[in-house]
Amino acid sequence: MHNTFLTREGYEKLQEELEFLRTTKRNEIADRLHEAMEGGELIENAEYEAAKNEQAFVEGRIKELEILLATAHVIDEAPAMGDTIQVGSTAIIREEGTTSDEEYTIVGAAEADPARGRISNESPLGRALLNHKAGDRVQVDAPAGQFVVQIVKVQ
Repeated sequence: MHNTFLTREGYEKLQEELEFLRTTKRNEIADRLHEAMEGGELIENAEYEAAKNEQAFVEGRIKELEILLATAHVIDEAPAMGDTIQVGSTAIIREEGTTSDEEYTIVGAAEADPARGRISNESPLGRALLNHKAGDRVQVDAPAGQFVVQIVKVQ
């Protein structure tokens, strides 16, 4: 099993989700199941089936979060490597042939959110940027094809 990298913020968010699922969500489902069982025939009870399915999904997510949090490697957003891009680094890059800069923070896959500029260390761009410094030209092998980016700044 490979390490899962999480920022402190990402770790805490997943902890909160786990706590919510273990308490509030489990209780909600238990209430739904209880109400559905009081409704009579379980054989044809769609509400009971829906609640059982949700229960299975929630229990699966709880297990997933427990494993993820138990094996997570929490990283600081300001990495110790200084000017070298690591998980937790923020890189300002410019795609060759363009004039606009883009800013990305490299995070673990569990908390990637490209729309917010948080890309996974396992994504093509994230993987290509790792261990590079400001000024480096990096080739990215993306599903849509190869492109080159210039690393403008690492913070």
